[in-house]
Amino acid sequence: MKTIGLIGGMSWESSAEYYRVVNEEVQRKLGGLHSAKCILFSVDFEEIERMQRQDKWMEAGRLLAEAAQTLEKAGAELVVLCTNTMHIVIEALETAVEVPIVHIADATVQKIHEANLTTIGLLGTNYTMEMDFYKSRLIDNGLIVLVPDETDRNRLNQIIFDELCVGEIRQPSKKFYQKVIDKLIKDGAEGIILGCTEIGLLIKPEDSPVPVFDTAEIHAKTAVEIALGEKSAGILKKEQAKE
Repeated sequence: MKTIGLIGGMSWESSAEYYRVVNEEVQRKLGGLHSAKCILFSVDFEEIERMQRQDKWMEAGRLLAEAAQTLEKAGAELVVLCTNTMHIVIEALETAVEVPIVHIADATVQKIHEANLTTIGLLGTNYTMEMDFYKSRLIDNGLIVLVPDETDRNRLNQIIFDELCVGEIRQPSKKFYQKVIDKLIKDGAEGIILGCTEIGLLIKPEDSPVPVFDTAEIHAKTAVEIALGEKSAGILKKEQAKE
């Protein structure tokens, strides 16, 4: 079993889910008293969020690259960045370490391909819904990506930062997310990407009439598959090579 390096804290609420899922998945696969070999580097999200607002992406990239290097030096054999939004700086991490980085969008795309879906609704922070770093990764791999309108995007974003990131789960917010999901379905979405690692704290599979893809859960389980040698770290490249 390889050692998984987790870069968490963005927010710690969803990072705790990563820790739970990787351990539950290892125990499910190996049985007995097995648990995951993992190392967690948790950042101060206040610092990261400030860099986001100030458009200091290069600075944030350097900070997270240093976290990846610390994990590698501590013995991590693969690294998982436990957030969707900060994959905007993934190249800074990939060039900073020798060990593979498990990309959250690649893991999610593979699950969508396995479900034979092509048109997907994307929920997340404004950065993830509006900027190209994430959507282009989906589009380049054959998916049609739908996002909510501006008013809905702003409210979704507010719920993430003001509620979910501080552990507040509110029923009116769940109903709002479900309303947005219904709109995306009417526009043709066959499934919904929960493209922020906190959304899975609010929206569960039973809350949507179409499949939901919880990126935090998918990412964590993919890391376990790689750690146990069941899957290559270059999961999407390997799938493309088959086509």
